[in-house]
Amino acid sequence: MTTTKLPILPTEEVVARLPRELPKWELDNEGWIKRIFKTDGWKTTLMVVNAVAFLAEAAWHHPDMYVTWAKVSVKLKT
Repeated sequence: MTTTKLPILPTEEVVARLPRELPKWELDNEGWIKRIFKTDGWKTTLMVVNAVAFLAEAAWHHPDMYVTWAKVSVKLKT
């Protein structure tokens, strides 16, 4: 498998593009993009975790996730 290295975007560009390309996501002061997904309970939370994991693996990204009963926090740095 071949990989293509994409350039790292400057913080200013991330800040400008994030609201229109990834609404509801935010950039923290350590360079992570983050979002909290609220669910209606444990089963839905696990479905969200599995969906994020499937999409992340397909995109070759591996976010950090924090899972609680009705919430999934996802943070990603590329």
